[in-house]
Amino acid sequence: MAHAPEPGSDDPLSLHGIIPPTITAFHEDESVDYESTAAHAEFVVDGGARGVFPLGTNGEFPLLTGEERRGVVEAVVDAVDEVPVIAGVGAPSTHETVAHAEHAESVGADGVVVVTPYYYPLDHDAALSHYRRVCDAVDLPVYVYHIPSKTGNSLSLDTLAELAAVPNIAGVKDSSKDVPWLAQAIDAHPELTFLAGSDSLLFAGLEVGCTGMVSAVANAFPELVVDLYDAYDAGDEDRARELQSEVFAVRDAFKGGSYMAGVKTALDLRDVGFSPGPLRSPLRKMNDADRASLESDLRALDLL
Repeated sequence: MAHAPEPGSDDPLSLHGIIPPTITAFHEDESVDYESTAAHAEFVVDGGARGVFPLGTNGEFPLLTGEERRGVVEAVVDAVDEVPVIAGVGAPSTHETVAHAEHAESVGADGVVVVTPYYYPLDHDAALSHYRRVCDAVDLPVYVYHIPSKTGNSLSLDTLAELAAVPNIAGVKDSSKDVPWLAQAIDAHPELTFLAGSDSLLFAGLEVGCTGMVSAVANAFPELVVDLYDAYDAGDEDRARELQSEVFAVRDAFKGGSYMAGVKTALDLRDVGFSPGPLRSPLRKMNDADRASLESDLRALDLL
């Protein structure tokens, strides 16, 4: 009997398990490498992922043009047919978000992930209007992406309650790290699927009712995070806790260099058969010293 929480009743995709926020690969001149971007999505699926989420934070979506974003969605949708592809379509404006969502639907994405609009402050009415317009524009399930630390906009539980009543809203990817908010949201909305959005809260997310995990560590080591979920689902919470501790260690190793460099540097070190390339400026890969330190840490963890 499955031990992990069940997806929400309003989620037609029944998202669960590990859903990595897949990378956007670049050539050395920082142009998008669509072939390697697709290869990475296939890599995590081969590692046991139950879905893929292109154009999340790890996909460097704010650094891409609209045309590049459309190309990434097309490349991943074309490459992955075994599991759902939930495409990140969020933008600061509702107009642009709707356009991205319509494109994702037109090329075969299974769902869309809509980050709360960023830069400008967003009040209750503006948030409701934004998500309603996206949901009116497409017939796909829509997943709210809640990451106040990056957007500057948090959603209150009252706002979420009204969003939950909007047709097409299927779930929430929560990266707030606010466990009381998440636990209360899950208690109030069994109809929604909740995805834990931080590697620091994978086990805790399952404990409070998340059905899946959007894990950056799983971009480089999908097997590790899949094992954590599978252990939990089998009822072996002790083993799941041990693996969460290992994820903490990997997460700490990733943070030893420049921001967001850990995943792509680790993929280089794993020799996965495709090149993730650089990050797009102003982000950058680890320098030689940080790369050597990461390699040492990962070897100590028996991951290389």
